Amino acid sequence: MTEDRAKLLKILKELSYEEGEFTLVSGKKSSFYIDAKETTLNPEGMYLVGKLMYAMTREIPGIDAVGGVSIGGDPLVSSVVLASYMNKDNLMGFLIRKEPKGHGTNQWIEGGKNLKKGMNVVILEDVVTTGGSSLKAIEAVEKGGYAVKGIIALLDRLDGGKEAIESRGYIFKSIFNLKDVRTT
Repeated sequence: MTEDRAKLLKILKELSYEEGEFTLVSGKKSSFYIDAKETTLNPEGMYLVGKLMYAMTREIPGIDAVGGVSIGGDPLVSSVVLASYMNKDNLMGFLIRKEPKGHGTNQWIEGGKNLKKGMNVVILEDVVTTGGSSLKAIEAVEKGGYAVKGIIALLDRLDGGKEAIESRGYIFKSIFNLKDVRTT
């Protein structure tokens, strides 16, 4: 494990991992919860996530932009776009609303003036469980006219999300999986 991954894992374990009784977005019950926003909104955590996700994005040929579903995706996209700039790169960012504004331009995608239809994009996720949220995000972005190539997650809970995403022909990568977080 690289030094950056090791530092990020330590932050993730300390700030984001909790045991108890929780209901996940998927509706499943869980004996633990990972609130990745505690890590991605921490200064060092955000820096490391941006650096690592940027590198993972650049491993996929031809990616022009990264996007994420608000609210969990906001710090991911911001940190990756900043890492891109710091590397003298021009990776664009966008945010996906959970529903259109209902006023103004009534759009699903924010940051669209930085994008061109047909661009190759990756969607960034904090935690992937069953993949349902990721697949909804892919659908919204593809309806907007962009070519989604895959998902990059901070954490894969190993609950079928990777398989659901890859079975539809998309790339799936994660910095960590549940085994990383639950080992001492």
